[in-house]
Amino acid sequence: MPFTAAARPQTADLRGAGRTARTGAAGTDVLRIVTDARTPVFVTVRADGRRRYSYWRPLDSATGRGGCYAALPTAECDALHAAGRIVLGEPIADPDRITYRVSATRAPAAPLRVLPERARAA
Repeated sequence: MPFTAAARPQTADLRGAGRTARTGAAGTDVLRIVTDARTPVFVTVRADGRRRYSYWRPLDSATGRGGCYAALPTAECDALHAAGRIVLGEPIADPDRITYRVSATRAPAAPLRVLPERARAA
């Protein structure tokens, strides 16, 4: 599947030092891909520090697209990692890069809302 301008992540202007770790619509899509057990996601860290998050996109027989590696937006993945939403597994080291398996963390259960005494009695 060829990249289009809309699908290509714009990393040049997203590398600001003052960015906050929040997830937008793209972060939600990344988290959906990472949580899918059928889609293993990896991050490759090069010797120069460059990171690339990627996964295998299976072939879709209906559209004929897929069957290739697809990159995820690095800025969104880094924001999810900084927020503690994704974690890195054991490293696999090569001479020029280190590869980690990326997995989602379990979201803590929402705290139970305590009802006031009047509402419990009713």
